[in-house]
Amino acid sequence: MKVYKFGGASIKDALGVKNVAHILQQEGASNCLLVISAMGKMTNAFENIINASINNDQDKLTESIDLTINFHTKIISGLFQDDHKIHQKVTILFGEMIHFLAENTSKEYDYLYDQIVCYGELLSTIIVSDYLNEFGIDNNWKDVRELVITDAVFRDASVNWKETEQRIKTYIDSSKLTIVQGFIGGDSNGNTTTLGREGSDYTAGIFAYCLDATNVTIWKDVLGVLNADPREFKETQLLNKISYEETIEMAFYGASVIHPKTIKPIQNKQIPLYVRSFNDFNSPGTKVSSGIIIEPIVPCFIVKKNQVLISISTRDFSFMVEENISDIFRLLHKYQLRVNLIQNSAISFSVCVDNNFNHFDQFYDEIKFIFKVSFIKGVDLYTVRHFTKNSLNEIHNLGSSILSQINKNTAQIIIQKK
Repeated sequence: MKVYKFGGASIKDALGVKNVAHILQQEGASNCLLVISAMGKMTNAFENIINASINNDQDKLTESIDLTINFHTKIISGLFQDDHKIHQKVTILFGEMIHFLAENTSKEYDYLYDQIVCYGELLSTIIVSDYLNEFGIDNNWKDVRELVITDAVFRDASVNWKETEQRIKTYIDSSKLTIVQGFIGGDSNGNTTTLGREGSDYTAGIFAYCLDATNVTIWKDVLGVLNADPREFKETQLLNKISYEETIEMAFYGASVIHPKTIKPIQNKQIPLYVRSFNDFNSPGTKVSSGIIIEPIVPCFIVKKNQVLISISTRDFSFMVEENISDIFRLLHKYQLRVNLIQNSAISFSVCVDNNFNHFDQFYDEIKFIFKVSFIKGVDLYTVRHFTKNSLNEIHNLGSSILSQINKNTAQIIIQKK
């Protein structure tokens, strides 16, 4: 059993969908499960629908819905005849979404987010499934919300592994090609949940674990795992091999090639993971498994942008003790502020956090009555694994270094751009 994951960039247009068929033709489609993301940048487009609905902006809502309909219609027109049944399937899905928006009374953003953004994956998988059938690659389409069962924490759900494994083993025929949606799941009340942004990689790991897969392949628009994001650094190098442990470290610090939660389930069963290029599928890419830390050993750069650096101290200049730090982390957890760096002294405690859920202002409004707090928004956190003197100089030249932390293998530097 093989598990393949195709992200939005791989199916951003009709040519991309056709390319998936060619990859399956070359690699073999039997004994295979495909995890597929929303097409192109459609997750962002569905987020615009959610925001317009929350703000009760009917003109923007209509415009945003029309954009998503037109995008998918254009792709369909490049793949199917005008009378193909896919047109009706897509119309039904958009009708369901529009009906939900009309009937919905909840103003809870995270709940609404999961109920709407899932249509990106539902649409993409139905289109790819029907095209592969037309191409001559028979497949079974499955609704992942009936297979990956989670709790009811919207936008960051946790998997019920026992229930999920039982359902996947019961309902997936591993001898045939199966197509499922990435990123989404379902709770016990029938609501759609999501596994965190870019969670399709994690979905691939879940299915690989439950099906005892031979391997997992993530198809990307790069040759494999690079030592730096080519959008941020002019010179990058392909890593031929990388260990599970090193991948987890890099993912923890924010490397975007592989979702942080993906590695644990496949490592537990020693399932190798490959990162390969959908543009050059004759290239072997990067192998992630046990053994060699990285090959070759070069500095690896990871960037997390638009961070918030928070400095906290007691109001009476007393020591920052365990009780203080416990209170701080309770509030960070409450407001879903993910911590990426920690530094403390006798009387102060600094953290660099993501504000992906836009809850920082609420966090600040509560914590400012307990502690003395200052913060800087919009900073960038650079992490360098296996750093050298030259690699650190390269980061320092990007702007003003306002905080740094270095241990044996890893350097973290917070930069405020010039």
